[in-house]
Amino acid sequence: MAFNRNGNTDRVKVLIDTNALLMPVQFKIDIFEEIREILGNCRIITIDEVMNELKGIAKGSGKDASAARFGTLLASKIDIVPSGSEAPTVDERIVEYALNNNCLVVTNDRALRERLLSKDIGVLSMRNQKKLELRRG
Repeated sequence: MAFNRNGNTDRVKVLIDTNALLMPVQFKIDIFEEIREILGNCRIITIDEVMNELKGIAKGSGKDASAARFGTLLASKIDIVPSGSEAPTVDERIVEYALNNNCLVVTNDRALRERLLSKDIGVLSMRNQKKLELRRG
């Protein structure tokens, strides 16, 4: 078991954002394997707003829609939780949830990554379009 920021040995929570669920198709990477390689035993989750965003993208056509359809299948392997937030954007809800629930976040969104790191929230993101890398603020 890993220590969380509070010093407890609770299982680490990892929150996956929308574009992380697109990465398996975009970068040919198994994000679950990568996460577990870095963190070991962890609880992988996403918030329901991410699922809604993913389903919206999946309704379209093209590469992103195809990746989103695959991402919804992947998401069936993880826990989908309510964010409990009234924040106006999905990204803000991710930040709020991560802060309130002591989560690391998987994202490849540069603006979200910088916002998370500035709040001392650990981020797993792509390195050299091949592997995930853990970054801390």
